[in-house]
Amino acid sequence: MSAPAAAQESPRWTIVIHGGAGVIERDKMTPEREAAARAGLNAALDAGSKVLDAGGSALDAVEAAVRVLEDDPNFNAGRGAVFTYEGTNELDAAIMDGATRAAGAVAGVTATKNPIGLARRVMEASPHVMLAGKGADTFSREQGLEQAGPEWFATDERRQQLEKMKAQKTSWFDVDMKYGTVGAVARDAQGHVAAATSTGGVTGKRWGRVGDSPLIGAGTYADDRACAVSATGAGEFFIREGVAHEICARVRFAGDTLKQAADTVMAETRALGGTGGVIVTGPSGEIAWSFNTPGMYRGSAAAGGERTVAIYGDER
Repeated sequence: MSAPAAAQESPRWTIVIHGGAGVIERDKMTPEREAAARAGLNAALDAGSKVLDAGGSALDAVEAAVRVLEDDPNFNAGRGAVFTYEGTNELDAAIMDGATRAAGAVAGVTATKNPIGLARRVMEASPHVMLAGKGADTFSREQGLEQAGPEWFATDERRQQLEKMKAQKTSWFDVDMKYGTVGAVARDAQGHVAAATSTGGVTGKRWGRVGDSPLIGAGTYADDRACAVSATGAGEFFIREGVAHEICARVRFAGDTLKQAADTVMAETRALGGTGGVIVTGPSGEIAWSFNTPGMYRGSAAAGGERTVAIYGDER
């Protein structure tokens, strides 16, 4: 399952996005849901591309793209996030600048309308990399970020997924095996890369569970010396593999192409028992994605107008 072939000449900028991976198959998808998902992916690409085309930074572009996906109830981040076992929404996000390797992350936040913006504020306005729970919520208010009540994040579909899980007495993971994390990676005209990831986690999560998305090196990583990565999948396995950093390390030290590194690390993750996918871009403008599930909501755009939006495994 490969990404579009890279152009012979590096484009001035590139952006790649994802909206989650999992058991996503044509015969289980309604035309309305498919159209909505593709529209959401295109809107996110539009937002990120606008920043990059105007000469903006990769960091601004990935934040802009992820904000769009956080506001779209079709994806499991921000509005439309899945429910915890207790019936609440707990949100995780991370962002990283490949030029400086500065990073910010939040876990278990409950009231910030756009968690990716809070992750960036942690990076830029605090001495820390990661804040969690009540402290992160307090920091968000102190920083004047837009807050939202539970009714903003909650949707009937996500509530039904929780009820289905409880009724079936399934235990640990998302009942539909759809890891709806959203993310973006970009390379700007200055050759810098950045990564951003945001998620509601998995349906029915308990005890303050945190997955890979907000963990720098697991679900999110960016380094101008290698690449930028955003992941989606069964977070416990992605944490154990250190997926995002492992991909960058293979590019930097082993000389792998982005695609080779991504495929290798996803195969190792699958060997542990983990399913999901990654998106990658590098300072040369090369892009790749890799997933070991039937589908992954994904898209890419580059200077000059080239664009791809795809859902199923047999799409290019």
